[in-house]
Amino acid sequence: MTTQETQHKPGTAAPRPVRAGTARPTSRLRPEHARRHNRALVLQALYRAEGLSRADLAREVGLTRVTISDLVADLIAEDLVIELGLRPDSRPGKPATLLDINRKGFSIVGLDLSNNSAFRGVLTDLDGTVVERSEVPVRGVTGDAAVQAVYDLLDDLLARASAPVIGIGVGSPGLVDLDGAVVSAPNLDWHDLPLQQLIAERYDLPTQVANDANIAAQGERAFGGASADMMLIRIGRGLGAGLVVGGNLVHGSGFAAGEIGHVVVGTDGGADCACGKAGCLETWLASPRLEANISQAADASAKAAVLREAGERLGIALGPVVGALNLGEVVLAGPHDLLAGDLLEATAETLRSRTMGEVHGSLTLRMTALGRDIVVLGAVVTVLTGQLGIS
Repeated sequence: MTTQETQHKPGTAAPRPVRAGTARPTSRLRPEHARRHNRALVLQALYRAEGLSRADLAREVGLTRVTISDLVADLIAEDLVIELGLRPDSRPGKPATLLDINRKGFSIVGLDLSNNSAFRGVLTDLDGTVVERSEVPVRGVTGDAAVQAVYDLLDDLLARASAPVIGIGVGSPGLVDLDGAVVSAPNLDWHDLPLQQLIAERYDLPTQVANDANIAAQGERAFGGASADMMLIRIGRGLGAGLVVGGNLVHGSGFAAGEIGHVVVGTDGGADCACGKAGCLETWLASPRLEANISQAADASAKAAVLREAGERLGIALGPVVGALNLGEVVLAGPHDLLAGDLLEATAETLRSRTMGEVHGSLTLRMTALGRDIVVLGAVVTVLTGQLGIS
């Protein structure tokens, strides 16, 4: 098992997504479905290559030149694709015209509602480069007041957009169903809240709302180079996980895959949890709990002991998951000063002691490559996928 610490520099362009997933229809495609599928193939090819001719596109996606020319004409009319000019070419004949996604011509809004002290948001271009940031303090804010804080954040970001906004992506704590409704987020006192619908209707913009850990996992896969079999542990106001198996996000039968925060770890009790049990993983690792425990530590040695115990509990919880799914990677996302170092090392040591080295010894345990932007960039990925078919 290896441990790594990686950090993406905030405010810079995130690394370009490195993997593509192509939908495989299980029933006969209607013409409009085929066209939408082909359109997504073209946009995805251009997004990754940054400069292809129409002939290049035809070879890349396996469509005829006539079909490509038709699709490109529509995309240029929508301003989603631009012509870069003629390709420098020493070969005989007319040089080809290069095409690209209009990367700077549109904006995306990404929100992270998982932090215990502030809701954070960014405005990015289509490359995921952050062009504007904003946050709203929410310590102790719950219920309708927390919903209003989301609106305040969006009002600020949308007012600063200098290019058309193609969509809003939101990472919310708690259980979130596939329609973007927050089934339960106890720390925000949200229950059966149709957040996606509320935002979409208020701003008249396409909106995707999903669990923050699931969105973070998508962000790490797309922009952080994570493997196809990985688990993203998201630590903030609470604790959750996003699980990717075979390159696909796992949702679970009740949209609760990865909700390990309220799994009781060990049989020796522990602090009382908001859910009514004692000793839940969240009581050891949620940022407010960790910060409070560290503040009571008498010296550096005691502080390290707090972090190592939290890491040990995390390792105990992860051992069966790693063993059952043979994961290639576990990524931690949250406050770097709390998670990197003693906590990360203790987690790795515990996993080593509780799994078979010959089977799981190649597991990588590391910090996210995207730093504090992991959820907002994951939210950007959901919009790119939902609106343009880019994954």
